[in-house]
Amino acid sequence: MGIGTSIFLIAVGAILTFALDIRVGGVNLDIVGWILMAAGALGLIITTMIWGRRREVVTTEPTEYRRVEERRDVGPPL
Repeated sequence: MGIGTSIFLIAVGAILTFALDIRVGGVNLDIVGWILMAAGALGLIITTMIWGRRREVVTTEPTEYRRVEERRDVGPPL
C-alpha cells in the first residue's frame, strides 16, 4: 500500500466516523471508519519503514575506479 492510499483510507475513515450521521441497517459506519483509519495508519507506518530501508546507502570502502583504455586495433562497425 502506498502513502497516497494510506492517506485516502485515513480520510475516508475519518469522514465515516466523524462527519456522517447516517444509519445503515446492519452496518455500524463508526466502526467501519475506525477500521479504515487503523488500516491506513498501519499502511502508512509500514510504507514509511520500507521506503526508509531503500534509501539507506551503505559504503564500506571507497570504490576503485579504473581507466578504460581505447582500443585502436578495431575497425569501424559495418
